[in-house]
Amino acid sequence: MLFKKRKIDCQISTMELTVAITGASGAIYAHRTLVHLAASGVVERINLIVSDSARTVSMVELGFDLRSADEKQISEWVGLPPQAKIMRLHRLDNMAATPSSGSHPQAGMIVVPCSMGTLGAIASGAVTNLIHRAADVTLKEGRKLVLVPRETPYNAIHLENMLKLSRAGAQIVAASPGFYHRPQTIEALVDHLCFRILDQFGIPHSTATRWKGEKEFGKTMVGSQ
Repeated sequence: MLFKKRKIDCQISTMELTVAITGASGAIYAHRTLVHLAASGVVERINLIVSDSARTVSMVELGFDLRSADEKQISEWVGLPPQAKIMRLHRLDNMAATPSSGSHPQAGMIVVPCSMGTLGAIASGAVTNLIHRAADVTLKEGRKLVLVPRETPYNAIHLENMLKLSRAGAQIVAASPGFYHRPQTIEALVDHLCFRILDQFGIPHSTATRWKGEKEFGKTMVGSQ
């Protein structure tokens, strides 16, 4: 048992993930997820892929220009020193990048936020850019694929695509944060969802937004009905 535990710890300490940002509203979810991954102490490499639409949305919603940002600027954006080697930025059209191959080992992939166009392309198996290819590889290799859709209302096509992907092994973590931790800021609200994303990979994080039972939060559990 001790040998198995040491083996797991070794795997976690060298975790590599691919993170894709698409053009759905909710760039703040991508930013805060990257911040927490970078600060976790267990993620050695983040392969970052940004769609063209995501670059525009980031500028509109966060005032950060991903259109011209390089790895050093993105590292600083997520709280890392500019010389940090965690962040690796891949071009959307670079189908030869490491996340495109199943022979390149990594823990899995997060698409946050995930647009309905990207979700539909992944569900259909259509591969026209590196995000689609990396997600397809993640599924075929049996690795964890976490999709964070941010859309409302969902139409029947959206729901069918999510069901199809869930059956294929993807984890659908919709951008639906909880409120039982009584968030006082937008950041605290967003972090609730980001921590749920990290939970999918067993990545440690703050427990500030975790449900701690009715003794601490009160006997009335809002939303449990």
